[in-house]
Amino acid sequence: MRTYLISYDLAKPNRNQHVLAQLIMGLGDKWARPLVNTWYVMSDRDEVELEADLKELLTEEDGLLIQATKRDAVLTNTSLRWFRQRRPGLDLAPDGNVIAFPSLPMVTPEPLEPELPFARAG
Repeated sequence: MRTYLISYDLAKPNRNQHVLAQLIMGLGDKWARPLVNTWYVMSDRDEVELEADLKELLTEEDGLLIQATKRDAVLTNTSLRWFRQRRPGLDLAPDGNVIAFPSLPMVTPEPLEPELPFARAG
């Protein structure tokens, strides 16, 4: 398993930032986010595979950096807190920092008002 540094710069941050963050959290077994657009991800996959998953959300104006790293790092005014991937059926360590919540089935809300039929042109 390798540790990757993933950093991005979005031209329009409000467009895909939350979706990109969710995707990054799912790339490996563990992740950490020391800065807003900087992540560490522990994954068995290689850089090319990670980039293939992320580039679908990027435009030509966005930047992406994926680099395999060593464990040593210098952090100023930030820290690392590793989180494990939430997966159904995962045996969680009793002394771990992960709480898994069961996913609820999607319920389609009923419309507040009944849909009116289309009028006929006459």
